[in-house]
Amino acid sequence: MSDESFRVLELSLQGFNCSQILMIMALDVQGRADPALVRAMSGLVGGMGCGRTCGTLTGGCCVLGLYGGRGSDQEQEQNDLPVMLGELVDWFEARQGTADGSVDCADLVGEDPALRLSKCPKMITETFNKIMDILVCHGYSVDDPLAERLS
Repeated sequence: MSDESFRVLELSLQGFNCSQILMIMALDVQGRADPALVRAMSGLVGGMGCGRTCGTLTGGCCVLGLYGGRGSDQEQEQNDLPVMLGELVDWFEARQGTADGSVDCADLVGEDPALRLSKCPKMITETFNKIMDILVCHGYSVDDPLAERLS
């Protein structure tokens, strides 16, 4: 079991859900905690609570926004944020989506607890690794989102 898989399992057992787990893991990489941000991520869980777009995908987009988005009036959104978001969405649709292309939570795992247990942790781990790959490919220092870009 990879370190990422173990961390997903550990956080799942603590009661955190997909989008929250992705954000906690990103904050772990940065060596910090932000309970308010993790709490806000709960709005994406279970397809925004109604089975729509998977919280792993929307949570992953939020993690990319943590690195490339604007957080104050002195900051500017990075020009490559839309490209990174597109890369993640395209990858997620191809890798995790249903045969007909749906990325809705209800279509991916529905209300089946066994399916959520078997599918979600792997999906979260793979998505986290893809997010880290995207960030590195775009020159971000994953351990410091405010650092100057590497390229």
